[in-house]
Amino acid sequence: MNDEREPVMTRVHVAGVGMIPFAKPSQSDDWDVMAEQAIRLALADAGVSYDQVQQAFAGYVYGDSTAGQSALYRVGITGIPIVNVNNNCATGSTALYLARQMIALGAADCVLAVGFEQMVPGALGMVFNDRKRTLDLGLSRQDEIQGTDPDVPFAAQQFGGAGLDHQARYGTSDEAFAMISVKARRHAANNPMALLRAPLSLEEVMASKHLFGPITRFQACPPTCGAAAAVLVSADFAARHAIDSSVEIVAQALASDMPGTFKDGSMIDVVGFGMAREAARQVYEAAGVGPDDIGVVELHDCFTPNELISYEALGLTPQGTAEQYIRDGHNTYGGRHVVNPSGGLLSKGHPLGATGLAQCYELTQQLRGTAGSRQVEGARFGLQHNIGLGGACVVTLFGRSA
Repeated sequence: MNDEREPVMTRVHVAGVGMIPFAKPSQSDDWDVMAEQAIRLALADAGVSYDQVQQAFAGYVYGDSTAGQSALYRVGITGIPIVNVNNNCATGSTALYLARQMIALGAADCVLAVGFEQMVPGALGMVFNDRKRTLDLGLSRQDEIQGTDPDVPFAAQQFGGAGLDHQARYGTSDEAFAMISVKARRHAANNPMALLRAPLSLEEVMASKHLFGPITRFQACPPTCGAAAAVLVSADFAARHAIDSSVEIVAQALASDMPGTFKDGSMIDVVGFGMAREAARQVYEAAGVGPDDIGVVELHDCFTPNELISYEALGLTPQGTAEQYIRDGHNTYGGRHVVNPSGGLLSKGHPLGATGLAQCYELTQQLRGTAGSRQVEGARFGLQHNIGLGGACVVTLFGRSA
């Protein structure tokens, strides 16, 4: 006899977060040292010792197998399960997703998620050139839709193409995309963890080197090194150990590419609009809240077009209205949502494996009310969006416990 009852899910709380300031390639510690620093900060923030951690998930993109063990062994060697995670730019949030699942399903009470990356200068590229590309579906579809320029980084062509697509559909101006970078630097000025904190004018952004479509150099995230970590616990564990349980993961979804992604002739779809929209739909439905309930958002702004189209994918504004949303100031303090108060990937930096957990760090601080000059007043819910081509999208809703 099949038992089709829904499993009873345990509430999951963010007990502690840790993050180190992001740095340029060649200016950081080694990857294992960075990871150790972030882990120790998260454990201290939670008031938990490493021997209380029952499982760990380690996220990184550019590293050898079992790099997670090497990093975690610097903190302790306790025999716990350690799982290494690679989901492209969504790696950190995928590690968070797996850690949350273990607690929600009752398999553990205290789980650590860590993400780290030691990157090299220059644009992203394929690591292995002697075999079929893992992104072959998306790159082949791009070639059919808009062609391929061998002199332009592939990611700039993908997201720049999505920007061109949005312009063709809705008349979006080049200026609207550039305004996102201006906002990102303005927010990053208040974040000591951010790599790029100097302000930029709209004129400076638009005059910087052209990359592809509406994208200029100051509209692309920099290669970055860094690490971040989070300790998740069950409500029962928090109560037994007198741990701060004020921040809860209310709902979370991980989606991959949708059936129409590579069929509809749209670069917006190729870069993951559909899976972001689907993951957000699942989260809103599970939590019983909507975009109007969200006060603060950390979303995946690897290039300005992705921030703009993500406003619409996440339901922050209806499709086709993102430019007006930007011009009305609804993506910053005093607007409907404060988007990327950390400075986002554009200014904080984008160490691939660490990004999702750095977003978790920021939203946890915001909901605790400890974000200092970045604080979004009165935010009860924080939304996280982390996407990786290939594809994976994790949307997480954090809530402040009553």
